[in-house]
Amino acid sequence: MLGRREDRAEAFVPNGYVSRMNKIIPMPLVGPKQKCELSARARKQPIQDLREWLSQVDRIGELIRVSQPIDRDEEMSAITYLVAKQTPSPAILFDCPKGFEKSPIGARHLWNILGPSLKRIALTLEEPAETPTVELIRRTKDKLKRRIPPREVAQSEAPVYENSIVGRKIDLNQLPIPRHWPLDGGRYAGTGDAVITRDPDTGYLNIGTYRMMQQGKAQVGLYLSPGKDARLHITRAWQAGKPINIAAAWGIDPLFMLIGSQTFPKNISEYEFAGGIKGQPISVVRGNTTDLLIPANAELVIEGIIRPNSVKAEGPFGEFPGYYGRPEAGCPLVEVTAVHYRNNPILTNALMADYPSCEQSGFFSVIRSAKIWDDLDKLGIPGIQGVYSHPAAAGGFGMTVISLEQRHAGHAAQALALAAQVPGGAYYTKWIIAVDDDVDPTNMDQVVWAMASRCNPIEDIDILRNTWSTWLDPTQNPPEKRPYGSKALINACKEHRHLPAFSKRTALRKDVYERIAARWKTLGLPGRIPAVSAFETETKVIYHELGAFEPGRQAGKQKTADKKPRPRR
Repeated sequence: MLGRREDRAEAFVPNGYVSRMNKIIPMPLVGPKQKCELSARARKQPIQDLREWLSQVDRIGELIRVSQPIDRDEEMSAITYLVAKQTPSPAILFDCPKGFEKSPIGARHLWNILGPSLKRIALTLEEPAETPTVELIRRTKDKLKRRIPPREVAQSEAPVYENSIVGRKIDLNQLPIPRHWPLDGGRYAGTGDAVITRDPDTGYLNIGTYRMMQQGKAQVGLYLSPGKDARLHITRAWQAGKPINIAAAWGIDPLFMLIGSQTFPKNISEYEFAGGIKGQPISVVRGNTTDLLIPANAELVIEGIIRPNSVKAEGPFGEFPGYYGRPEAGCPLVEVTAVHYRNNPILTNALMADYPSCEQSGFFSVIRSAKIWDDLDKLGIPGIQGVYSHPAAAGGFGMTVISLEQRHAGHAAQALALAAQVPGGAYYTKWIIAVDDDVDPTNMDQVVWAMASRCNPIEDIDILRNTWSTWLDPTQNPPEKRPYGSKALINACKEHRHLPAFSKRTALRKDVYERIAARWKTLGLPGRIPAVSAFETETKVIYHELGAFEPGRQAGKQKTADKKPRPRR
């Protein structure tokens, strides 16, 4: 059972599958006949696992393989940090972790999974690699409205069950778990991961992306920021004096990292949103030592248990703002009860660093933007033309830009306030900026121009205090002030009450632009003609409400009938 939910009206259920109240309903498992049919349709199918994803990435020339031995401690992360600053910035598959050549597991490492590459992000979201940024965000936003429940398969059909280790035979030291940064408190296996927990109250399954530090041969620590779903689940279980089961996939289809990093309603499983993006159910399989449903096509999955009040010191760790997080502190301790893995599994690693070397920066600029935009759609906010979480702003967390067509008084202020607090945008974000629909929110030159030419700081900046933040925010000192934060709402739109009088921007005529575009190459001009979104228009400004100004009137201008005749002399 994924969870209990009365309202299932939004869920999309494909032919042959049944979903009632967020439950997994028994269905025919995939057999030989179905496998043949799937093979015949393979070219039309969405990406099924990490290996298929890597094949597609290789086809677009964005994968490099390193066959020489590389040290798991700081060398892999250092190479990743530097490659991520290049353009293009390929994913890196380390085939031979140094010192583990004879490991019976034979694990490999994938770093810079998505990095700053919009092409790889688009492929992960089942879109063409060349999809423009705003259009990719728009399509992802629309996909988030469709949910498809997962499909449970038999263990014999799950690649992740090719190998299993349970009980006292578990030894995480057989895995090349890496150290990312010099001052990290330990080695971290769970970074580009998918952590699965069940809500003790409702039974729904949550997928989150959280860091996990190795604490022993069969123990890992789990760091969770305040308000995160897994932390809430653990707290509820401990309040009842009960343990809680947990599973973590350490080698995943990157889509799980995108979905697991976002904030969704707490009564709907992320498996459904992942299925909605793929357009088909996610294959899941039941655990051996837990009752959790794990990704059937994962590379490596651990199962475990967190006993009541079981904690152990964890950290620090170089985190998404580009700084080490809070000092060493107690975190829930996971006792690993099973390890399942494919032959020669690939471990997915997410480096947290300054931009553009921060793994989450690039994909947050798409998936987080789409989630905030979807939240605004659900609230019925009209006129939104685009949303963008800038990747350079603390891993995509720090800034949100909203482009909108102002339709009524207070429209920009309303959009700012809601974008600051909707589930997709509330955590950490410090700067929320509204711009008019003639400004591309993904183009920071245009955004800064709007801030400098349309925002009057004394009138157009508001502050929210004591907002949802994190222990990882380096600006809150001493650390005891954390995890509370603050937000600045910046209205960089033209002042609505003075729209008819607001100075008109300089802009090209569209027909002139098109004539030049047609002759660009023959004129010997370099590269491609730059895209332009705002053109000169003959359409008059239409003011949407009667007020201090009437439609078509300029400030201080009288109608002809209003003018008094000048006295003759």
